[in-house]
Amino acid sequence: MRSDEIQAVVRRLAKEISADLRHLNPIVCPVLNGSFFFGNDLLRNLDFDPELQCVRYSSYSGIHSTGEVNRLLAFPDSVRGRHVLVVEDIIETGISMKAMLADLQSKSPAAIHVCTLMRKPALLQCEVQIDYVGKDIPDDFIVGYGFDYNGHGRTYPDIYSLV
Repeated sequence: MRSDEIQAVVRRLAKEISADLRHLNPIVCPVLNGSFFFGNDLLRNLDFDPELQCVRYSSYSGIHSTGEVNRLLAFPDSVRGRHVLVVEDIIETGISMKAMLADLQSKSPAAIHVCTLMRKPALLQCEVQIDYVGKDIPDDFIVGYGFDYNGHGRTYPDIYSLV
């Protein structure tokens, strides 16, 4: 996916999110490291100025999910009573997102909204709420625009399938 195509998706998502959430004073929580680039571009395209709180969860080793979700930087207590937008780079099995949402729900937010740049519908193993989806993709391992292979490839401006 070329950089200009990615940015068109980001602008579309930002427009949808702005229309739905601008009057709700949400906290936007990009999930690091993967959504660093996407979250940054998304935030700059919103037509409002939300509060930002990054979180970090991990479940990957190499190109495979470990099936275990590690909380490295949790949702802050300040989400209590607030609308929260979780910004993820990709949702594959849904296992990580389900664990993150359970963790977030335990902090009693007013509402939870989820945005992902990419989703792999063929791999979903559990039901997760996804309010904003940039693009559905096949079960390919991708690199670029925040997606990495063992820490490499994140800074490519385009997204490539790893072969």
